[in-house]
Amino acid sequence: AVVSTQSTGIQSMSVLVRAKEATDGVLTKTSLMLGLGETDDEILETLHDLRANGVDVVTFGQYMQPTVRHLKVKEYVTPEKFAEWQRIGDEMGFAYVASGPLVRSSYKAGELYIKNILKKRSARNEA
Repeated sequence: AVVSTQSTGIQSMSVLVRAKEATDGVLTKTSLMLGLGETDDEILETLHDLRANGVDVVTFGQYMQPTVRHLKVKEYVTPEKFAEWQRIGDEMGFAYVASGPLVRSSYKAGELYIKNILKKRSARNEA
């Protein structure tokens, strides 16, 4: 369930698609904040849509209510569930997935992504 007051899921996906079309080889990334009442089926559908539209990187984090004026947390997602989303994202072929309660959209993104790419290149060179 998209909860942004500034955009809809369709608008967000459209921006990701346009970014991919506009620049050859650009990496696209999005983040999902969990704990707002979303279902596993909604998350899976979103992940399938992201992959179908060529999104490369996804992060999962725990939504935290910043002020009393913001939406309340409906669920604190377990570390095991975050690990499951990590596994699912990896299996779906995202170039990079970060998943955990303290993960944010920029969570060590550059550092971890580069390490992951270098690891994959090294494995290919050794094969």
